[in-house]
Amino acid sequence: MAYVKVVENGVAARKEIEQFIIQGYTKEEIYLLAHDEKRSEDLSDSLEINNIGVAEQGVLDSLANVFRSRGEELRSKLQSLGIPSGEAELYEEQLDRGKVVVVAAKSA
Repeated sequence: MAYVKVVENGVAARKEIEQFIIQGYTKEEIYLLAHDEKRSEDLSDSLEINNIGVAEQGVLDSLANVFRSRGEELRSKLQSLGIPSGEAELYEEQLDRGKVVVVAAKSA
């Protein structure tokens, strides 16, 4: 099961990450997404958490992201962490508005 928090910025994301760690998640089980790919990478790097990559999505979905719009790519990444399609769409709308999404998901 994945738990999702929508926040305004990196400072709020850090607080949510700390809460997830207190709840027993490791940094390897916490992911961050922003609509802008560079912002997403920068925040993930500065907060020392994972990007959603091949290990989470699989090779085919990762390759397919090359041909997807950013919105489709974000929804695919959220779904790869166990978030249902309809919820992924709602979170992607929040990302469109400049929000940051923090996801904690235990490894299967």
